[in-house]
Amino acid sequence: MGCGSSKLAVPESVEPRDAKRVTANSGLISTADASRMNASNSFGNENFILSNTGSLTQFYNVEAAKIGQGSYGSVTRGTNKATGAVRAIKTISKSQVKNIDRFRQEIAIMKQLDHPNIIKLFETFEDNRNIYLVMELCSGGELFDRIIELGHLTEHQAAILMQQVLRAILYMHQSKMMHRDLKPENFLFLTKDPIEKSPVKIIDFGLSCRFQNGQQMSTKAGTPYYVAPQVLAGKYDEACDIWSCGVIMFILLCGYPPFYGDSDAEVLRKVREGVFTFNPADWKNVSDDAKDLIRKMLAFNPKDRFTAEQALNHVWVKKCAPKAVDAPLEQAHVDNLKSFRNQNKLKKAALHIIAQQMPDTEITNLKNIFTTIDKNGDGTLSTAEILEGIEKSGLQTDQLPFDLKDVIASIDSNGSGMVDYTEFIAATLEKKKYMREDRLWAAFKVFDIDGSGSISKAELHKILNGGGITDAETSNKLDDLIAECDIDGDGEISFDEFVKMMSK
Repeated sequence: MGCGSSKLAVPESVEPRDAKRVTANSGLISTADASRMNASNSFGNENFILSNTGSLTQFYNVEAAKIGQGSYGSVTRGTNKATGAVRAIKTISKSQVKNIDRFRQEIAIMKQLDHPNIIKLFETFEDNRNIYLVMELCSGGELFDRIIELGHLTEHQAAILMQQVLRAILYMHQSKMMHRDLKPENFLFLTKDPIEKSPVKIIDFGLSCRFQNGQQMSTKAGTPYYVAPQVLAGKYDEACDIWSCGVIMFILLCGYPPFYGDSDAEVLRKVREGVFTFNPADWKNVSDDAKDLIRKMLAFNPKDRFTAEQALNHVWVKKCAPKAVDAPLEQAHVDNLKSFRNQNKLKKAALHIIAQQMPDTEITNLKNIFTTIDKNGDGTLSTAEILEGIEKSGLQTDQLPFDLKDVIASIDSNGSGMVDYTEFIAATLEKKKYMREDRLWAAFKVFDIDGSGSISKAELHKILNGGGITDAETSNKLDDLIAECDIDGDGEISFDEFVKMMSK
């Protein structure tokens, strides 16, 4: 069968959108069991996401109306006074958070995630009462709301959604992180554009944790309708996320979950059994390929369950989801990659900050190029993938950088051996996009930690020391870097000097 359409009518008695995380008080779920983040030896996103103490309203105009409400706080819209950027601001009351250290780890995980289908965290604030997360504003609403609004969903649309979700989960798993609470409420559309055109973003990493290959987790974490049987048994790995993806895909195609009941206890009993069926009345117009993929994501034994990569390569995703937009690297992009290698560390870091804060609407072409080159869909680019992308662009061999590995190494700012999403955007941005004063100011502010209006050697050290400058060589390298930018010779870098450095 082909990629047809299926009705979406979620009966109130089984609708999972109001399903709550089972709490530790029930003896089933807790929010502990998360390993500490490993400190990176080189600068990545986490170095450039500011953690501010003091007043949020000093820097943001915050609207009174709430655009979202959660267990621990609310979400409002805020506008950065300096740049005019509109953000979503999540306010979390410290008094409502049972484990503040666990919450800080959620922030640490968000700082490390860098994928086009994962919500961006820009900066945080903290005062005596609250912690504030300044995040990407997703104005398109929750996944469930959009689907119910449509009244039906085609397999083509479902495949577009699942492809994006699986790409993000593959990225997380290869980064040794598992989400542990995937459900429709934790997916937001970036815009109100049609489903086919609006990116979907994963949110809420409150139950996420890091893991090592072969490591078995024991903490019972998740939401009843979507939790895997092994989680309830207290012995599981990252395959629990694929089970949740299978449940979500099931709901997208028929309108109700595969395991449901009149109470959480009944739902969890059915999950433990792991038996589900495709009711002919509801599934007669759904393709056999779709059912096959669901069976493989909902395989009871995790060893038999598909991985995210296998699911992405399943015929249903490949047949129903659109192929990557044909957006090859052009000569200008290759030139940008080559010139990026020769820029000083401060400019590279500043470009990374600007790229990280760029709205998706302004980097659509670069995002499409990244997706086109990322053949295995893991959210990072290897040397082989970039080389193949350059060769497919039709450029002559003598136009290719002979030292491609060195070029890629210079782009790879976090030392992972791969080019991450924001690293690629930073290295290929057009000058006219990053030379806007508001964007330069936002980047300058990250380095000007004390807000004095200039960047000192100590501030440079704090931000850049993770970028390959060891303690033994720090002083001389930072002196050289300052001397390169410091026009008036006062030993610091003013905003005007920073702008001139960026314009070279």
